[in-house]
Amino acid sequence: MSNKRMDAIRSILTSSPAPTENMLSADNKPAPSPRVSSGSVRAMKETFSNAERENDDLRAKLAAAVVVQEIDPSLIDPSPIADRFREDGDAGFENLKASISQRGQEVPVLLRRHPSIDGRYQSAYGHRRIRAARELGIPVRAVVRTLSDEDLVVAQGLENSARQDLSFIERAVFAARLEEAGHERIVVQDALSVDRAEVSKLVSVAKALPADIIEAIGRAPKIGRPRWQTLADALGTPAALKAVRAAIKADSFSEKDTDARFVAVLSAATEQPKKATDGARVITASGRKVAKVAQSGRGLKIDIDKGFDADFASFLVDQLPILAEAYAKAREEGTS
Repeated sequence: MSNKRMDAIRSILTSSPAPTENMLSADNKPAPSPRVSSGSVRAMKETFSNAERENDDLRAKLAAAVVVQEIDPSLIDPSPIADRFREDGDAGFENLKASISQRGQEVPVLLRRHPSIDGRYQSAYGHRRIRAARELGIPVRAVVRTLSDEDLVVAQGLENSARQDLSFIERAVFAARLEEAGHERIVVQDALSVDRAEVSKLVSVAKALPADIIEAIGRAPKIGRPRWQTLADALGTPAALKAVRAAIKADSFSEKDTDARFVAVLSAATEQPKKATDGARVITASGRKVAKVAQSGRGLKIDIDKGFDADFASFLVDQLPILAEAYAKAREEGTS
């Protein structure tokens, strides 16, 4: 409301009425009321209507007003359901920390009192601000509200959705964690501001990917759902999983940024099996050639040497069940 309008309304509401005698004529008859144009009446009514609406809005804002407190960050536990991946060397976090150090924490975090531990809190959102304050050794500016578990995760999800800085896989894992924690699908939808179909896509991708592979890749902000879905589909075979886990263990893998790590994993998962080589020769202690063994993917091919006993192949087939039992027993006893 403008100052002129406020002054006008204040004048109307607070001005004192004129003395009674001034309202009477000399012969004690009521003086005629001054004529007011219909346009002025309408304008005054509109002014009062607008003032009432704005006062209602102001009262609502005052009713919803909250007190910002300063709280020791060591007393704050994270939300029961994490929505972010923590990345070492996160430039964004370092910039946030530097900003808080120089200008202070401009936006308060949202907390609730810990449901089972007196004197402690749980964060709904503002995890990075809390971490920055903890590392800087300063109190956290926070708003403390009474929140149910559902209120907490919805507030957590909506705050991140408003900033739109969660990557696809972070959103997918968050959705899956909410469902695993027993929250209804509608709560997941509200927390992520998406429809039921989108929640299904998020959850299906997260559940199709092994947790250790997701963790190794990280948040991969440039990678969207189609490529994550491609990776999930490619990891449907033991050979692909084995290839990916081998790629993750490579020394150069950890040196890549998170998006490059995704590309490396996808390449390992979708790479065609190498063609079989000539294979390894099997030779007896006396030097006789027995067979040539070649492996391609999960397949194993054994070619018995022509110069060896022709009946050896049948003997080997008969012995395979016995060898398999011996191998399984040795593994169970931890001797293999």
